[in-house]
Amino acid sequence: MSLGIVDYPTFLLGTIFVVLLPGPNSLYVMTSASRHGWRSGAWAALGVLVGDTVLMCAAVFGAASLLKLVPALFLGLRLAGAAYLCWIGLQLMRAAWRASQAMRRGEAIATPEEGVRTGALHPFRSALLISLMNPKAILFFFSFFIQFVDPQAGHPLLAFLVLGVSVQLCSMTYLATLVLAGAKLAAAFRRHRRLAIGGTGAVGALFVAFGMKLATASLE
Repeated sequence: MSLGIVDYPTFLLGTIFVVLLPGPNSLYVMTSASRHGWRSGAWAALGVLVGDTVLMCAAVFGAASLLKLVPALFLGLRLAGAAYLCWIGLQLMRAAWRASQAMRRGEAIATPEEGVRTGALHPFRSALLISLMNPKAILFFFSFFIQFVDPQAGHPLLAFLVLGVSVQLCSMTYLATLVLAGAKLAAAFRRHRRLAIGGTGAVGALFVAFGMKLATASLE
């Protein structure tokens, strides 16, 4: 392909594969939509897209080299991201536990949605933080994304722009699907309290697992 892009079909296939892989970004978007409706999911999706844009720009302008030169910086970012994911997971598990106890006692509040929101922040801010501190996203943009532009080409920034738009279109399509699916789940959760409680607890456990796994990520 022109513009100095190296093997665009391979880049596109790799991007689609990575986007479809389950991760904290997509899980958070779907959780927000399923627990609080499509508007919350849409805000979370926007947060992910903005966070990914920031990471793309950082990769293009050399942050990857900085993180490799200063391993302690990546270590701190990695541990902060892992801790935040674990914190969200524990909050969800706590909400599910409190809702199950309330339902057992016959109290009116019987769903985790009425206990605590997904994290303490607005879904846009929470998703933005998850995206920026997500080693999976950092590894993709800093190790995979930048390899498909020839630095000797006449317009490398234009090439990166084309690749970036391609990534965001793939992400937008996938996240929109998750928001719609989450909204469908929200309706089911309102009808089935035990399903909502079990789902919230399971998602919380997944966030904790993601946090523990991402804590061991490496740029190599």
